[in-house]
Amino acid sequence: MDTADSPTKTQTSDDENYNLLCQAHEQFNNREYDRCLELLQQLETKGESSGLILRHNRAVVKYYKGGCKQHQQLLQELEQLSDGKTAPGASGVPVVGLSLKHAGGSAITVARYNKAVIYYHRHMYGTALERLAPLVSRLEALEKHMAALVATLQLQLLLATNQLNRAEAFLDYLQYKLNLVASAPSPNNNTNTNPNTNPDEAASGATAAAAAAVAAAAAAAAAATSTLAAAATSTTTPSVLDATVARVAGESGGHLQLLQLLTLVLNRKPVVIIEDGTPQSAELRALQYYIMKDFQMAAKQLMRINSDCTQAGTVTPQLSTCIANNMGVIHLRVRHYAIAAKFFQNALRFDQQLADNLRQSSLQTMSSARSCEIMYNLGIAMLHLRRPKEAFQCFLVPIKQYHSNPRLWFRMAESCIMEHETKLRGEERQSLEGVMNSSVSKPYAAQSSAVPEPTLEFAALCLRSALTLALQYRASFHMAASPEEALEQKDAAAQQLWSQQQDNNFCNPSKPVSLESLENMLAAIYAAHSFVSLRLGDHVTALEMARHLLQSERLSDAHKLLGHMYAGEALIMMDKATEAREYLEPTFVSTLNALDLETRDWQLKSLDAAQNVVRYNLAVALALQNDFQAAKNLLATLSHPIVSSKALILHRYVELKMSAASALN
Repeated sequence: MDTADSPTKTQTSDDENYNLLCQAHEQFNNREYDRCLELLQQLETKGESSGLILRHNRAVVKYYKGGCKQHQQLLQELEQLSDGKTAPGASGVPVVGLSLKHAGGSAITVARYNKAVIYYHRHMYGTALERLAPLVSRLEALEKHMAALVATLQLQLLLATNQLNRAEAFLDYLQYKLNLVASAPSPNNNTNTNPNTNPDEAASGATAAAAAAVAAAAAAAAAATSTLAAAATSTTTPSVLDATVARVAGESGGHLQLLQLLTLVLNRKPVVIIEDGTPQSAELRALQYYIMKDFQMAAKQLMRINSDCTQAGTVTPQLSTCIANNMGVIHLRVRHYAIAAKFFQNALRFDQQLADNLRQSSLQTMSSARSCEIMYNLGIAMLHLRRPKEAFQCFLVPIKQYHSNPRLWFRMAESCIMEHETKLRGEERQSLEGVMNSSVSKPYAAQSSAVPEPTLEFAALCLRSALTLALQYRASFHMAASPEEALEQKDAAAQQLWSQQQDNNFCNPSKPVSLESLENMLAAIYAAHSFVSLRLGDHVTALEMARHLLQSERLSDAHKLLGHMYAGEALIMMDKATEAREYLEPTFVSTLNALDLETRDWQLKSLDAAQNVVRYNLAVALALQNDFQAAKNLLATLSHPIVSSKALILHRYVELKMSAASALN
């Protein structure tokens, strides 16, 4: 009878298919991709019911056969799998069976994971998080090794987007709920660390050494089928930078443990890093020293990594880029701006070796290119070196990717302002050269409106963008709970899910901002916006920004002085000298902190200088009100060199006016 023979025939067929899948998997591990494709073709010819698995595995094997470079084609295949679309020429009727029900689900799971990995390597972290979210939401239902892969990628994405609080809460979830990581972190595993957190002024580009090895996951399915799924995990290991295929078995736990160490260090948690002679432990140690502001020891650790890898012959462009960038960040922090700029330029040179032809590069190489972050850091160094034009050109690169970063827009505006002031000083020097040079015509240089230039008009656009973003982020700013409240929440039996944690990561790629830092940024934006508006003749906007500045919370004394000065000048230019006098009364200067003025990189280095500047501007307001005697008396008290030349000119003007008035009388 057929009914009696059917189970035996089905079992025999399933065993044959399973053996073919095992052979295909073995050939894939041996990098015999042509033979692997032949075996997969035999499975399809034999009518294997797991069509989704075969389509997925065939796409993955072809991707490996092409040198892991045709990631766009692989992504399209994975999108079709997730959307449930059939392959060209395939039947539109899905094959229903027990093996397809289970194995097909595994194929779609791994396909989603692989898509997230591709987006991760292309620096599309937001898209990767979206693609990975369905898998993370059912992490407990996944196979353990697949759950470890998904958890590892999720944690790396959270760290890449500076969601440090959420990453720490996710670690607790993995440890106490899923038991995927041990309570005691061990640094002996071979995986990646991110040895750099830059200051607020710099981008976090330490992952420039991230050269990810591709991991192949063999996701077993039920009955007589299995899934050959090549899932790329970002094991950004400086010591594993060849093209070998890293296997998942026994490694995912190590990846999570080292990522656990990295997360704890980034969150400034007390953790002991065991020195075991590996670059990973040295990188974590350097990060700890940097966070503790022991910059000398951090630099020594980085140089030690470079020396050890040089002796071992394992130095790569990725590692050189990482070390050069991080050394630049350290020197930037200690205000060695010229040395920092040199390190950043070296990092760019190393990075250029990776980014010469990204379209024909592998995913590992693509994820290692960090030119945006390095250019951000170099732009900061150039600003401090008073080279605004070079700084502006540097900032044009990261603004394309981090266009929602208000601090970056503000830095671009600073570059424009500094360049404009430099040109003004040059024009003033040229005007003093005499009539001889006045007859020489200046060449006309046409500027393309499509190419941004460091002008005041562009500075105004940058400041409007920075102000809009900063105000939006302040409205949504999340106040962290106190340590006591955080402990109570943690003990309340997972009262708050890890996904509900919030991070104020508004300034990627820099670290999350504090409320004080955000308020300081807003004050700086208001001050710069008022200054630019004054230069452009928009006195109404200048007055509005100055008033907003004076109403800011946590206002520094330097910004308080600028707010009074800009508001007074705007009112004077609007022919409202009486109202301007309210802002220019010198009595408020005595309440300022002299230390706040002395530590600023500007001309007003003392309270005496500030007092003289305010009194001079008040004298101007008095002169405009025809109160010449009061203006003359105030000018007589000015003695600081910062206003001496201008005070002398105003004094002569007042005397002429007073002489003319007495002659009429």
